[in-house]
Amino acid sequence: MLEIGAKKEITRTYTDEDMRDFAVLAGDLASVPTSVPGPLIGGLFSYLLGVELPGRGTNYLKQSLEFLAPAPVGQALTASVTVSRLRPEKHLVDLETVCSTPDGTRICQGRALVYVEDVGKD
Repeated sequence: MLEIGAKKEITRTYTDEDMRDFAVLAGDLASVPTSVPGPLIGGLFSYLLGVELPGRGTNYLKQSLEFLAPAPVGQALTASVTVSRLRPEKHLVDLETVCSTPDGTRICQGRALVYVEDVGKD
């Protein structure tokens, strides 16, 4: 059941090989990233919203991310989503999104707004 304060997180360590793969997918082999690119961090939030909280059937409406520091390659990054507001009459859920390193350094922070058919149900 969705409730204010509900939280899910995932921890992922991106490797040098992941950065080379990203460069290949981006079509720019000459520019292998030296820090984890924003789209990979955003993907962690997409996973959490679509699979964990709120989960299957979630539709992204809006997301904002503010990048605060470079995300180190080879270091564990923990992304979390936390329900901050529920609007069941409109099927809307507002969430805080945060990605940080093990020492608590915030890599990015932001908000997400999603549409969920059954906001008030399990």
